[in-house]
Amino acid sequence: MNSILDLDARLSSQMRVAEKPGALRAIAVFFAHSGDSWFWAIGLFAIWISGDSFWKQWAILQFASICLLVVMVLVIKFSIRRKRPEGEWGQIYRFTDPHSFPSGHSARAFLIATIASGLGPGWLAIAIWIWAPLVALARVAMGVHYLSDVLAGALLGILIALIGLQIYLPLFNWAFKLFGFSLW
Repeated sequence: MNSILDLDARLSSQMRVAEKPGALRAIAVFFAHSGDSWFWAIGLFAIWISGDSFWKQWAILQFASICLLVVMVLVIKFSIRRKRPEGEWGQIYRFTDPHSFPSGHSARAFLIATIASGLGPGWLAIAIWIWAPLVALARVAMGVHYLSDVLAGALLGILIALIGLQIYLPLFNWAFKLFGFSLW
């Protein structure tokens, strides 16, 4: 197991740009922060306030799924207690959550992408599927996660989203038909 963790640390270190000034670092900072929970909470609230019934449902499902995901990520993090890589960037993350496995940002990004795929529109799903791996890679590049953290987070986010869609779609299709509406 130590050889796998050593390989993970070496690969993650090779991807790191946190200490290297320039455009690549600036892009990594942007994507690393774009998965922040406060950003998505504000965005989903704005969608819920201004959207029609489809977008309100979309925002509610995303928000509820993110809340469930947060609980699961924290349970895993505080069970495993893997320390984050050493570094200066991302002190807010290091202070509020010293554990790195799994990556909550990666889990959230891939959950959002998976739900967007299940609840269209297609253009949005494509855009979010391009964004999600960039968030994950940026978290490694900025030195707040190891590569295995973001891979585990991505898999967890996809899994929770797929389970959520299996519950959500039949339940809400049934409720909408009962009241004479159609979800699609």
